[in-house]
Amino acid sequence: MVRWLWFGQDRMPCAVGPARHNDAMRITNQDRQTRLARRQRLAAESRARDVGDLTNSLVALHATDPATIYLSAWTRVDGFGTDDLDAAFYIDRSLVKHMAMRRTLFVFDRDTLADAQSGASDRVAASESRRLLSDVRKAGLFDDPERWLARAKAAALEMLADGREATSTELRDDIPELQGATVYGVGKSWGGDVPVGPRVLTILSAEGKIVRGSNRGDWAASRPRWTAMDAWLGEPLRPNPDGHDAMVERWLRSFGPGTVNDLKWWLGSTISAVKKSLAELPVVEVDLDGAIGYLMADDLGPADPVQPWTALLPGLDPTIMGWADRDWYLNPEHRKLLFDSNGNAGPTAWADGRAVGGWWQDDDGVVRLQLLEDIGTERSGILQDQASELTQWLGGRRILPRFPSPLAKQVNGRRGR
Repeated sequence: MVRWLWFGQDRMPCAVGPARHNDAMRITNQDRQTRLARRQRLAAESRARDVGDLTNSLVALHATDPATIYLSAWTRVDGFGTDDLDAAFYIDRSLVKHMAMRRTLFVFDRDTLADAQSGASDRVAASESRRLLSDVRKAGLFDDPERWLARAKAAALEMLADGREATSTELRDDIPELQGATVYGVGKSWGGDVPVGPRVLTILSAEGKIVRGSNRGDWAASRPRWTAMDAWLGEPLRPNPDGHDAMVERWLRSFGPGTVNDLKWWLGSTISAVKKSLAELPVVEVDLDGAIGYLMADDLGPADPVQPWTALLPGLDPTIMGWADRDWYLNPEHRKLLFDSNGNAGPTAWADGRAVGGWWQDDDGVVRLQLLEDIGTERSGILQDQASELTQWLGGRRILPRFPSPLAKQVNGRRGR
């Protein structure tokens, strides 16, 4: 099988699947850090033009914590204001919040959304459906759980037809099938009820049938109204049947080189599925300090050097969360300080391709650095200037990360909460 690729002005065939040879091209950590600076739009030479350009460059923006989206953009787009993202979300609707990889909420542009639906979201929807049906069956809530779920989904879609919007509470109050709850931890201090309504909406969202429409909160709060995906987009969502392959290629072009483990983790996929996609794509094996990594065959050239750089990234930023194997940009001793026990990264400070500490805000909203390494007076001073710029941009508003890092929690007895 041969796939045609463009190399400059000449079209030439490239065999599909990993090119295997004993003398694999070696990619050093410094090479990877230079690629990171450019591809992740963190070097001064590679700033994004606008929020659409940024989102496409990073494949997707993390959206679990609503403020993360805006702070990720502030770091990478000159002159960025919150209205820029609001316009893309709610006026142009060129960017969409959607549940995908690892059952996580992301922001996609429309082209990537079509790949993510079949490449990740469908798998999440199937898993969530199985879990909900199992819990409902164990709880004895409905005689026929499958029939109940089908009716609940149909009722929600009917209520949201023709572009109508409703909150989760409004949907639950108006649709009997969305009422009720399963119980967990019976007799335990940590036990409680889990309403079934939000879980049904999660499934519909992952299936690409409904979407978070207008937001009743400001940029740092998530209080969405649900609506039908097709109505919101103004056209049907047409998932790419080769979405998994497409998402692997997108990741390699934005985050590569990387390992099978990186791809498996980031996509929330399986090793076999990742290997199958790699076999379908024109990729080349590379040597990552003894580990086997992959790059697209037309992306083997060295990254252009960048000037020294620093950056302040929010918790759950796409860059800190971009790889499973992180030792090449994060001291293993710092991982337990910058990530919580569930693997969620807190706010981080970066210098020349490495995470070197964190940051937090005091009671007055002033951004404070927490450096874990000696990066020199010049780099530290530039980071402090960036902290002052972020303080000014936030205008005294304190943004509390949804998942504060252990490092932040150390400040004045867990001030980072």
